[in-house]
Amino acid sequence: MTAIHPQYITDTVGQKLVVLSIQEFDAMIEELEELEDIKMYDKAKKEDNGERVLFSDYLKNRKAKNA
Repeated sequence: MTAIHPQYITDTVGQKLVVLSIQEFDAMIEELEELEDIKMYDKAKKEDNGERVLFSDYLKNRKAKNA
């Protein structure tokens, strides 16, 4: 993980806010998206029943449904 250097400020109503550089924010978002991808992959692997469909068959079925 990229090191982050947060700064803290308080707004006019006393709520604390965190300030990050845009580079740190972008790196954090990238890592969160990668984690989400890993979770989705793990879920798909867990739910995989081994059934496969040929791409050509998928296209035929999709075309038939949209006709």
